[in-house]
Amino acid sequence: MLDLSFPTSLDGFTRSISVILTSEIGDRTFLIAAILSMHHPRVTIFAAALSALGVMSFLSALLGNILPGLLPKQYTTAAAAVLFFVFGAKMLREGLEMEGGEAGREKMEEEMREVQKEVQEAEEEVTGRPGGMGLDDMEEGRSMLRGSPASTEEGLPTPAVSGTSSHVHRGRQAKDALNSVSEGIKNLAQLLFSPIFIQAFVLTFLAEWGDRSQITTIALGAAHNVWIVTLGTTLGHSVCTGGAVLGGRWISQHISIKHVTLGGAVLFLIFGVMYSYEAIYFVDDVVPA
Repeated sequence: MLDLSFPTSLDGFTRSISVILTSEIGDRTFLIAAILSMHHPRVTIFAAALSALGVMSFLSALLGNILPGLLPKQYTTAAAAVLFFVFGAKMLREGLEMEGGEAGREKMEEEMREVQKEVQEAEEEVTGRPGGMGLDDMEEGRSMLRGSPASTEEGLPTPAVSGTSSHVHRGRQAKDALNSVSEGIKNLAQLLFSPIFIQAFVLTFLAEWGDRSQITTIALGAAHNVWIVTLGTTLGHSVCTGGAVLGGRWISQHISIKHVTLGGAVLFLIFGVMYSYEAIYFVDDVVPA
């Protein structure tokens, strides 16, 4: 049974944030945000990526919330424990196989080049030209149009007309205010529905689909309130995406992905033990009448 009631506690909030922070740094969505922000406005990339990740977090938590209606919650908690054990063991193996130091950074650079190639191919499909057309180019084109002779008429002083009344002056002020509001709405629409925003949203959403963080979000949604899980995972994604947009390349070069992966593996195994304990000593929340 679907439960969209507001939470009465913050149970699962810190788990949701920590799971995302330890599994998303250096991940594919992280690299996509880092690469796109090198060529396009950071605000647009951050807004698009976080929107996609927020939608994915809600859908995943919602799917996990439906599972207890199909199976007893004790079983879904046990399934969440199994998932955390499986992903923890997988991350532990990946971390131990990773090369540290210069070799690890070279491997990360190679992965970034692969993701950059995919991003460029996606831009070519969206814009129809090699390399894609970024929002910077679009803004530059608009600024050039504003500087053209046809548009310079707006900047010319209005010739004085004898007999102009204050009523006409107030009408001109109201028209200018209306034009400024419409310009603001137009700029907002261009930000939300620009090709770059749509491209970043689609790339991030598809990269997150079936990812480890999505599956763990489903597991968290089966054990905790859907709004708490959505809020926690979205905040975790915002931190990771913000770091990727502001300095993703620097982070990937100076932070050991191997150590982050090993730390995430330990955290996942700890959560596996915690959910196993909760499944074994499960207490139903239903209060008898």
